[in-house]
Amino acid sequence: MTLAEWGNFYVIVGSSAGALIGLQFVVITLIADTPITRGDAQAGGAFTTPSVVHFGVVLLLSAILSVPWSGIATVAALWGVVGLCGIVYTVIVARRLRVQTTYKPVFEDWLFHVLLPCAAYAALAVSAGAAYSHERPALFLVAAAALLLLFIGIHNAWDTVTYYVFVKKRQQREAEQPTKSKE
Repeated sequence: MTLAEWGNFYVIVGSSAGALIGLQFVVITLIADTPITRGDAQAGGAFTTPSVVHFGVVLLLSAILSVPWSGIATVAALWGVVGLCGIVYTVIVARRLRVQTTYKPVFEDWLFHVLLPCAAYAALAVSAGAAYSHERPALFLVAAAALLLLFIGIHNAWDTVTYYVFVKKRQQREAEQPTKSKE
């Protein structure tokens, strides 16, 4: 079966996703002393949480595709459900991006938080249907979707960290500094 040939790929990708989930929690813990407003909490649901979800999906896909299935039907149905759920989640993220008030999303934000994840999840859903007649190309689509989600998560996590370090921390320091009076 062609699926068995992908074992090493999913061990590497799944391990990377798992490590990145842990790293993101470490970073969030390090910046936890930043005061959080209601708007910041909304922004977290739009900008931070999706990275953990995408890493988790890559880890889940790696686990699903590493199981020694007897055929492609069950595993294709599973990754198809993951794809459909991911599309729904991307719509939720798009709504969260629109309603949060802390930061005005720019094109890059829409690209990495909505368009590319939607494309990755759509590739999972479409490849599930194609797996029955075109198993090998479908598996390449799943691998591409997993890598895309991994890279999206890395990009978004980096964006979040740099925003907190360079923007929020600076704002916090400026707010804490006593104002200098004019002489």
